Amino acid sequence: MSETIRLTAAQAMVRWLSVQMNEDGERFIEGVWAIFGHGNVAGLGEALHGISEMLPTWRGQNEQTMAHAAIAYAKAKKRRRAMAVSSSIGPGATNMVTAAALAHVNRLPVLFIPGDVFANRRPDPVLQQIEDFDDGTVSANDCFRPVSRYFDRIMRPEQLLTALPRAMRVMTDPASCGPVTLAFCQDVQAEGYDWPQAFFEPKVWRIRRPEPDAHELASVADLIRTAKNPVLVCGGGVIYSEAETVLADFATRHNIPVVETQAGKSALAQSHPMNFGAAGVDGSAAANAVCRDADLILGIGTRFQDFTTGSWSLFGAAGRKLVSVNVQPYDADKHGAVGLVADARVALEKLSAALDGHKAPGADPALRTNWLAQVDKQCAAPSVERENRLPTDAQVIGAVQRTATEATIAMCAAGTMPGALKLLWQPSQGGYHMEYGFSCMGYELAGALGTKLALPGREVVCFVGDGSYMMANSELATAVMRRVPFTVVLTDNRGYGCINRLQAGTGGEPFNNLYIDSNIEVQPEIDFVAHAGSMGAYAEKAKDIGDLEARITAARGRDRPTVIVIDTDPAPGPGDSTDGGNWWDVAVPEVGESEKLSAARSRYTAHLASQNLVN
Repeated sequence: MSETIRLTAAQAMVRWLSVQMNEDGERFIEGVWAIFGHGNVAGLGEALHGISEMLPTWRGQNEQTMAHAAIAYAKAKKRRRAMAVSSSIGPGATNMVTAAALAHVNRLPVLFIPGDVFANRRPDPVLQQIEDFDDGTVSANDCFRPVSRYFDRIMRPEQLLTALPRAMRVMTDPASCGPVTLAFCQDVQAEGYDWPQAFFEPKVWRIRRPEPDAHELASVADLIRTAKNPVLVCGGGVIYSEAETVLADFATRHNIPVVETQAGKSALAQSHPMNFGAAGVDGSAAANAVCRDADLILGIGTRFQDFTTGSWSLFGAAGRKLVSVNVQPYDADKHGAVGLVADARVALEKLSAALDGHKAPGADPALRTNWLAQVDKQCAAPSVERENRLPTDAQVIGAVQRTATEATIAMCAAGTMPGALKLLWQPSQGGYHMEYGFSCMGYELAGALGTKLALPGREVVCFVGDGSYMMANSELATAVMRRVPFTVVLTDNRGYGCINRLQAGTGGEPFNNLYIDSNIEVQPEIDFVAHAGSMGAYAEKAKDIGDLEARITAARGRDRPTVIVIDTDPAPGPGDSTDGGNWWDVAVPEVGESEKLSAARSRYTAHLASQNLVN
């Protein structure tokens, strides 16, 4: 008979998690973010306290944002490590659903452990319990089902014997990687069980590198060999596969220009001669010119989101072919693509060998040179004549760029800055962290915390607009308490400037985005410096672009976050005064009374004809 140990289910869960290792000999689950309440404080809280030396617990301020910090950590660690997050039953749990959706869209590992109802149902309905009139098995945690890669409800202690390994399999599988939810019934957390000692033996979880099918590989190699104008679209899978060096070698050896997605940006440094910049709606003139002429689009580790493809209007060359290299067959077969199901690094190595020195004609390097000259012009500090005007977002980016080092990471999530940074930021390798799969306002400050925790040797500069800051800022206090330093550049344009421009571009009237166009009695005068300072951050206001540069440099070396506020002009978009960008499919009302709306609808209808949805 095998030896057993008596533990509660919660104690068993955390002990098991503490010995699940990655290939580098580190805990895969680095620790647990937790906000305790009824449903997790008595069972899981006691268990985490008892194992705190082996598996640390951190206190967050908001369930959603502490989960964002966990997700950013996993992204910065290239999915090699992750974190768990735990909440009470009820609003604590449902607060995390948005974060689960964010992780799901971005294919990032995080373990959600929300408290749940009583499995024995004796005290039903308990505080915060959702009661379904037709289904006695439903709880608030069922909201996690569509946004989890794996969902389970733990209603008996022994169910952990299968549920926990399944959870780890999902989080460490590059094809199915994403959030896992283990809804933990609160009475079961506290229930004792005799566990096999062998269950707690350390285990190493290796990240697979799937090899390509020989027939698929040969087909893709033939397509590359015969293409006259191929282009390589670099997605986040390149970074998660740690294929950056192989990508650079492949592009150079075979003379194929590289364009970037939000997730793939900084796999190649912007200084690399084969990097033609961002593609799509927020793309560079160089990248989009290459994409429009391409007869072969070779996607590596991308899900071809509509911003990258210009809602499938960008790749418009007659007879063009689409190839998708991805570990996930779902992504590899999108839009009639020729799929190559494989790890990105392995696929690039094997394709390069199969091409045997073949070189494509290549793209005109002047496209890249001219584009970067436009970037420098747009991001330059204001001239003397502009000193009395508010700076643009591009000028703010330029200020940070001029102070940046090889260690600088620019990070952001929503609003104007994602498109502006994708278009204009010139990163070193690994110098870009963007959550744009879900484009979740409020990710920024928590994401900066998670990124810095993952990469303490890098400088993290968080770009956030006043709108996103107002949505979620409380983890700034957590960063202060934990002494995690990063720099926040808070651009105050007094509202939702990005959506205001989209509203105008689709024929609408300014309405409910900028404060000045909202139904309010008094225009707000929010003192962001005082607010950030009240949470313990080093907070200050920059009077202009030159002052911003000086303050960013001065922030280095502090042991806590620095928040630098600067007022900006909400009107100019990131691509103004350049030839970048591409159409984006945002449906314009077919019926309306204004001439502006009718004109926008006519433009929209004309653009629809450019969509090339299948090969």
